[in-house]
Formats: sequence, C-alpha cells, structure tokens
Amino acid sequence: MPGQPPSPRTEIRRKPQRAHYDRATIEAIVDAALICQVAFSHEGSVHCLPTACWRSGDHLYIHGAANSRMAAALLAGECCVCIAHLDGLVLARSAFHHSMNFRSVAIYGRFEEVTDPAVKAAEFAAFVEHVSPGRAARVRPPSAAETAGTRLLRLPLREAAAKIRTDGVIDAEDDLALPVWAGVVPLGLRAGCPEPDAGCAGMEQPGLPACVAG
Repeated sequence: MPGQPPSPRTEIRRKPQRAHYDRATIEAIVDAALICQVAFSHEGSVHCLPTACWRSGDHLYIHGAANSRMAAALLAGECCVCIAHLDGLVLARSAFHHSMNFRSVAIYGRFEEVTDPAVKAAEFAAFVEHVSPGRAARVRPPSAAETAGTRLLRLPLREAAAKIRTDGVIDAEDDLALPVWAGVVPLGLRAGCPEPDAGCAGMEQPGLPACVAG
C-alpha cells in the first residue's frame, strides 16, 4: 500500500491492500481518463454529473458554460470527483466470487476558478491535446469571446486516493473442482475507425486511428 492517506475521508477501509496514495499512481489513472464523475450538493439536493476532464501539474481541470449550475455549486462548496477504468471481468466458479479488475481514484476538495485569459487559453489547448495529441496546433483556437464565456475550474490532487484490483480468480477451495470455466476477460476503451465530416473525406487524420482493411 504505497503512501499514507492524506486525510481520514480518503482512507480506503474495504480491501485496504488495494489502496494507493502515491502521486504517480493517482496521476496515471487521472491521465488515462476522458470523463470524470463529480458529486456535489446544491440547493438541498445531491447530484453526480459526468464531465470531461484533464490534468495539468497538480490539478484536475474541468470546464463549463459561464452560467453552469454545476460550476457555481462547485465554487461554493466541497465535492468528490471519481474516475474509474474497468480493465477486466473476473469470472469465478461461483457467483459469489465473481469480481472486476479496475483502476479508480477519488478526489476530495473544492474547485477554484481560473480567470487569467492566458492560463485559460493554455489549459484549453492542453485539453484538446489530451483528447487528440497534435490537434491543438491544427484547429482554430478559442476566440476571446469563447474563452470569456467558458469557466475553467481546477481541483488540487492533494486529497486523493486510488484503489486498484489486478488479481485473477479467487475461488473458494471447495469450488476449484467444479466443471466451470473461470478466468479473466480483459476489457478496454478502444477507438474505432474515424467517420469524417462532410467535406473531410480523404483528409489527413493526424493522431487518429486508421481504418484496418478487411
């Protein structure tokens, strides 16, 4: 269990051997994500909403419209951001011992708004690069009006914890002789063939997967 929990609420109590608190592990899981789930309280109700995300340095970044309800709520109070990657289905000989292999992170804290236009421009470019490396230099950057109309929020990674399962099947000894297939079915996010917009057929597609013939 590398590292120690940075706060009581980040301590992983269920299966603590799967806990990771070191920054390198947390950053790797965050960097592999395109979407995060943001849980927050607003006007007496609890919400959990998905949104695009990326990391720069010590912060997780998200963005939204200037009049976004979520952005206003996140600036007014604390939240929890969760990221999870499902890496495999663990199929056991008994229903009870089925499991999943995964990498996950929970980040606690309070978002702050970034208002400096130059920093916003740099982070929006970093977001495009995160989604499609090499693309930020090829597309039109946001205009001053577009930048001003978009809120940029960041959450420090200092109060975060990761939980990871990479094991195989863990069956009870009495079940090992059952004539049932057991093992791990790997899962992963994979890009398909690009579908060009009208007028873009045949154009170079840097950073995008090529179609595989046959």
